[in-house]
Amino acid sequence: MARITLSQGLDREVYAVVQTIIDRQDGKRPSISAVYDSIKHSNSGLKRRAKKQLEDSIERVLDVIKRDREEEEDESMEGDFEGIEENVPILDSNLVNKSITRMWAKSGAVATTPTAVPMRTDSPVKPDRNTNGEPKQKRRKADRGPTKDIDRAPPVSISLDDLGGVEDVIEELTEAVAMPMWYPEPYLHTGIQPARGVLLHGPPGCGKTMIANALAAEIGVSFIPLSAPSLVAGMSGESEKKIREVFEEAKRMAPCLVFIDEIDVIMGKRESAQREMEKRIVAQMLTCMDDMALEKTDGKPVMIIAATNRPDSLDPALRRAGRFNKEINLGVPNEAAREQILKALTRKLTLAEDFNYQALAKSTPGYVGADLNDLVSVAGTEAMKRLLAIIKMRAAADENLTLEPDPSKPKLAAFRALGRHAGNPAPMEDFAITYTDFLTALPKVQPSAKREGFATIPDTTWAHIGALHTVRKQLEMAIVEPIKRPHDFKRKGLTAPAGVLLHGPPGCGKTLLAKAVANESKANFISIKGPELLNKYVGESERAVRQVFERARSSVPCILFFDELDALVPKRDDSLSESSSRVVNTLLTELDGLSDRAGIYVVGATNRREIIDPAILRPGRLGTSILIELPTEDERVAILKALYRKALPSATSAEIDALESVARDKRCEGFSGADLGNLRQVAAEASLVREALEGCELPIERVDWEVALKTVKPSVKKRGEISKFLGV
Repeated sequence: MARITLSQGLDREVYAVVQTIIDRQDGKRPSISAVYDSIKHSNSGLKRRAKKQLEDSIERVLDVIKRDREEEEDESMEGDFEGIEENVPILDSNLVNKSITRMWAKSGAVATTPTAVPMRTDSPVKPDRNTNGEPKQKRRKADRGPTKDIDRAPPVSISLDDLGGVEDVIEELTEAVAMPMWYPEPYLHTGIQPARGVLLHGPPGCGKTMIANALAAEIGVSFIPLSAPSLVAGMSGESEKKIREVFEEAKRMAPCLVFIDEIDVIMGKRESAQREMEKRIVAQMLTCMDDMALEKTDGKPVMIIAATNRPDSLDPALRRAGRFNKEINLGVPNEAAREQILKALTRKLTLAEDFNYQALAKSTPGYVGADLNDLVSVAGTEAMKRLLAIIKMRAAADENLTLEPDPSKPKLAAFRALGRHAGNPAPMEDFAITYTDFLTALPKVQPSAKREGFATIPDTTWAHIGALHTVRKQLEMAIVEPIKRPHDFKRKGLTAPAGVLLHGPPGCGKTLLAKAVANESKANFISIKGPELLNKYVGESERAVRQVFERARSSVPCILFFDELDALVPKRDDSLSESSSRVVNTLLTELDGLSDRAGIYVVGATNRREIIDPAILRPGRLGTSILIELPTEDERVAILKALYRKALPSATSAEIDALESVARDKRCEGFSGADLGNLRQVAAEASLVREALEGCELPIERVDWEVALKTVKPSVKKRGEISKFLGV
């Protein structure tokens, strides 16, 4: 910095610019206009300053530099001039200055110029200059290249034992990754090219990253884990350079495994890219993957594993053979897989001896691996709460304290007693995490499927449904049995999943039946309300339909339930808008199975079958139509009893038997299941009114049912309306 201190921040910035220009011009002092033009043509923030303000600052800086140079010349002229020949011509002062500056850097150097001026040896070299006095070239951070001392050893804190329910995935990875890594010679001998890349895709939390790390730990080769956003740089060309450096490092360390997480961030489709840089990054990645063939890596394999939960957003060129040859879908685990995952997660925990893994797996539909890991953590917290309560009771008993909180000091005494007993051993003799702790934790953990707006397996069973035995048998043969006994159906050539349309008057139990079927089959259940897929923006409704089926493919076996289907797929005619027609066409295409509908069972429900597009109802789509009629007299008895048991599990058999006369009452003719549910609710409200009048608890009696029968009327009254709902 100048010896004359520049007080203003603007002057200091301008000084740096001027000094750069002087260095570039070999010490020649620039003019004010030259400095101003240089600033205006640069990316500096100075160019936004006013012209007058900049010119004044440049003038001050040039004056300071001029005075500095004059002082340096005066100091350099001090010393012994004895012995200087008179006939030596005086050199240009600027050349002398430069010569002096270079020689100052040489400690103890003697002048070799014709002037033979003794050189000063006590002047320090400026830290931002080389030994010859020239300015150092500043190195950009992006030019530093990969750090040489990064540990590329495989992870040691994880193994395949920590995983559960992914045996099929491990087998595929063994063939695609482990075999070429361990035995590259057979591939070289036969000339077979192993897969260069494996793409793991599936919903968030299903274990893609964990599987990649565990596989690297088991194979035991060099491992380069990358997060896709870390490969993106701000300067043009730097992102491509980073990708090249990663693959060059992998080639040097071969055999090597490269893992790129969230690859969709940098490898999106080029036709939809917003900037040219995004296209260049994709092209660079494609080129680097092509260079990873065995003959180009000296027979040492380099494999790339990538993970994403948005495979459709990747550039198609990346997913072709020769790059990511193999794609593995990690879907939502089924009940058996969840049981294995729970066993893997709890193998190091202290559990009760009678712990029921099977029942817990059955209670966690829609949970992925991350959700189950969260469940284990919350259950452990619940167990610690139990232990804390025991310790509190012991501490309070030792000090004769009561655990009843003082209104003025809530729980303060118990807390301080707990602290005074902190050194005592905790009662760990019989302590373990119990199945009850997990049941307590279940409501506190929300599965990923519900966070994304999807439903999971409902808790409705056949016991909650009265009557409808004929319909139940049809649904079991169409959906439940193919899921439970796939091999038997395949043996008979029945491989295509059935589609079922439930139609009938409102309130007859269509939605309830779909829930019971999902619970009985133990399949994942995704409930879609027809209108919620519709969007006013062009293409968004069709995309929503595709996303639903894509999620269902990740949750196989899965039951897709479309409630109020008539709102989604009305008849296509001249009166139907173009956007609605496209939604119908998209759903027809998905139902045809062009996008692999194996394991996806579609159930639709409607009370307006006549307005649904006929193409939906053909065999192969929703070819099985099941009519849900109004219940008969005997069916009303069964339905009312089922509703009463569900609402009042502690009801006596006498109360249940008394319902038969109510259900057979002539005033209940034409009642649907929903009407009977409303009847029971009104009777319960009438019983509460009687309790308030008499001042004691009373059961629901016949007098309450009479009040309900006089109040509730059937929701479908006329024969013409029933015919409309039945589609006749």
